[in-house]
Amino acid sequence: MTASIQFQLNKASIAQIAAHLTYCDADFIPPLSGRVEIVDYAKKITEKAIRVEAWSGTLLVGLVAMYCNDSANQLAFVTSVSLLKNWTGTGIASQLLGRCLEHAKVQGIREIMLQVAQNNLTAIKLYKKHGFVDWKSSHSFIYMNLFVETGEDYEQ
Repeated sequence: MTASIQFQLNKASIAQIAAHLTYCDADFIPPLSGRVEIVDYAKKITEKAIRVEAWSGTLLVGLVAMYCNDSANQLAFVTSVSLLKNWTGTGIASQLLGRCLEHAKVQGIREIMLQVAQNNLTAIKLYKKHGFVDWKSSHSFIYMNLFVETGEDYEQ
């Protein structure tokens, strides 16, 4: 894609986020609709998450949503990273995640966590590129974290 991209913070409406997540549904591993009701999830993201968004005109092409609601422990949780399929390979997802991490740093967040399917190698590569490390794993998921100030691994 050669169209110009504008990055925005918290611009999208519930309907725009729901439409975007619906378009991206099959690209989530496992599909998002099998885990959540997309409209309810879009509402939760809109109300409770910091969202870094990539727009091409009026089209929401990419989104990173992060909950920063544990200020006492300075923790954040990346709940969603999504990009329309036609825009993959353009570096937009990396830019979105990077901007989200910078926002967290400015907000005083010290640790950022996320969960990713073990077989989602593309996402794992993106997260590792930005300094996330494996923390623990379950049967289907890897939990990763990033210490914003020190970049150290989490030891448990």
